[in-house]
Formats: sequence, structure tokens, C-alpha cells
Amino acid sequence: MSVGLLTIELRLHDTFSLKDKRSRVKPIVQRLRTRFNVSVSETAAHDVLRRGVISVACVGVSDRHVQGQLQNVVNHLLVWRLDVEVVDTHIEFVA
Repeated sequence: MSVGLLTIELRLHDTFSLKDKRSRVKPIVQRLRTRFNVSVSETAAHDVLRRGVISVACVGVSDRHVQGQLQNVVNHLLVWRLDVEVVDTHIEFVA
């Protein structure tokens, strides 16, 4: 069994309030949960207007499978949300 953790740093342009930020991050979290059957949460930069950090956890039978699933999440986000800039991604495996 393999457990992977993907951290995605986002830049949100044209965000003017924390309420506006939440209304843009929440649909991303919900869609990734539903589409990829992974655990997703906003984990940092809660009070920063134009920055969001989302963490995605995935469990699978092998490192290769988990790596592929998490990479699919990143690729989907790059294509689906053009109004959100993906600044950085990091995948790590938990022993």
C-alpha cells in the first residue's frame, strides 16, 4: 500500500475579499474530491487573498499508481481552471 500527498500552491487573480477567495477555492476542492475520489483540503494561506494552498491525499496499491493519480489531479486543474494559476506542486510519499 502506498500513500501520497500532493500540495498545490495557487495564485488567485482578481480576488478582492476572503469571501470571494473561498467562493473560488471551494468548487476546486469539491470537484477534485468528486472526480478523482481523493481527500482534498485547503491547508494553508487561509487569510491571504490571492494565494491558496490545497493538499490532496491518495491511497493506492503502488507508488506508481498513486503518482499517476496525483499527476492526473494536477493536469486536470491546469486545463480546467484557467482563472487560477498553479504556482507550485509537490508530491511526497508517506511511509
